[in-house]
Amino acid sequence: MESAAADLQDTASLTLKFEFNPKLGIDNPVLSLAEDHDPSDLRSLERPRFCLLSKEEGRSFGFHLQQELGRARHVVCRVEPGTSAQRQGLREGDRILGVNNHVVEHEDSEVVIRRIQASGPRVLLTVWAQRVLDVARALQGNDALLCPILGPEVRPRLCHIVKDEGGFGFTVTHEHRGSFWLVLSTGGAAERAGVPPGARLLEVNGVSVEKFTHNQLSRKLWQSGEQVTLLVAGPEVEEKCRQLGMPLAAPLAEGWALPSKPRCLHLEKGPQGFGFVLREEKGLDGRLGQFLWEVDPGLPAERAGMQAGDRLLAVAGDSVEGLSHEEIVSRIRAQGSCVSLTVVDPEADRFFSMVRLSPLLFLESTEVRGSPQDTCSASLAEIKNPPVEDTAMPPVPVGSRQCFLYPGPGGGYGFRLSCVACGPCLFISQVTQGGSAAQAGLQRGDMILEVNGYPVGGETDLERLKQLAEAEPPLCLKLATRSPQGLEAWIPPGSGKRFR
Repeated sequence: MESAAADLQDTASLTLKFEFNPKLGIDNPVLSLAEDHDPSDLRSLERPRFCLLSKEEGRSFGFHLQQELGRARHVVCRVEPGTSAQRQGLREGDRILGVNNHVVEHEDSEVVIRRIQASGPRVLLTVWAQRVLDVARALQGNDALLCPILGPEVRPRLCHIVKDEGGFGFTVTHEHRGSFWLVLSTGGAAERAGVPPGARLLEVNGVSVEKFTHNQLSRKLWQSGEQVTLLVAGPEVEEKCRQLGMPLAAPLAEGWALPSKPRCLHLEKGPQGFGFVLREEKGLDGRLGQFLWEVDPGLPAERAGMQAGDRLLAVAGDSVEGLSHEEIVSRIRAQGSCVSLTVVDPEADRFFSMVRLSPLLFLESTEVRGSPQDTCSASLAEIKNPPVEDTAMPPVPVGSRQCFLYPGPGGGYGFRLSCVACGPCLFISQVTQGGSAAQAGLQRGDMILEVNGYPVGGETDLERLKQLAEAEPPLCLKLATRSPQGLEAWIPPGSGKRFR
């Protein structure tokens, strides 16, 4: 990808390049919709097109993305011949409304780019031809239908199964080549790993079973040994995707019982520094990456959980994919004395390489799934006794902006909300690294002005927020940024209830 950020002040558009090796071919032609859309055909106005792209290591997807300055629209301005983008039906002039399970129409171009980068070797784009989109928007009157997303628990699942005395805990039924369903043993390994009853089998260890015969599938499962990772879709998910015309794509998956997970490390610089060294080198699989070494005992890096040999995935929630070593070092230094790093150990690195998915897609899934009470999105906490000097003169908001949030795999938004008892003041007390809120741009200390168009500032704010947080996504927040003065006094440690 070639960044044109330096030309933003001199040009009227931003163009970025995605390349692809044509040897890879089509990733999943049956499950990808790439037919021509005639604007005179009313059926083409009912749903968007979905393009499932894939790439080889070190290459990109084969298209150029353009954003017109001053307009929130992401337009494909060029598609490279013979690439994944062309094979999957992406065309010049297409508007990108969704990346994987995220609506990006109102997001900044750089956020969209980061989403594509963080998706790793596979990405699902939701697109419309511009002329078709204009007509569809006028006819439907509901933007949610223009870029549908799958809700929590209604997504494909990536399930890791470890054999027990009963084997993997499932048998396979099939109708014809490539169509397989799993019959679960009650209480067996597959059921415990999160495979839903009646699930359709899509992939085994990152390999599509679309063209497998039953014998080939049996051999693939036998070769897996004592553990296997399956991409599956339950009947409800399969039916929902059929209705939407959406492919059962791996980048949409939730992680269940995964053996390895990405880790978020939060480091505060000490007198002797952070206590680690970042090096660019080839990993065990031959891929060039950024690795963490020389983790000093007792210093902030070790205390945060860093291990020698960890590979760096993201800095402050932003993927480092495609960045040079110097650029990554600069990003870490720009964080100052507090740095957030997302990493994987060698075992996790190998696992996600095998399934051909980015660990960053499963960052929210690494949180323990809680009870419905634990995942309530509107649980709030009041700060009963803020310091008198601060309650009399709260930090002044220094600007406002709008953020659109969609639930993560656990059904929540990834932030904690607190309020001051002595006055109408609701603010963000914590943002979960890599969560939906962080991706939307929420920051610790942001003050809430409006929720879904309703002003905040009355006695019923808490109850209203509880109701709105349970409404259909997206959750639209109008926020004001607080000045740093007095922020720590307004957000004492441990205050608030997290939006999971």
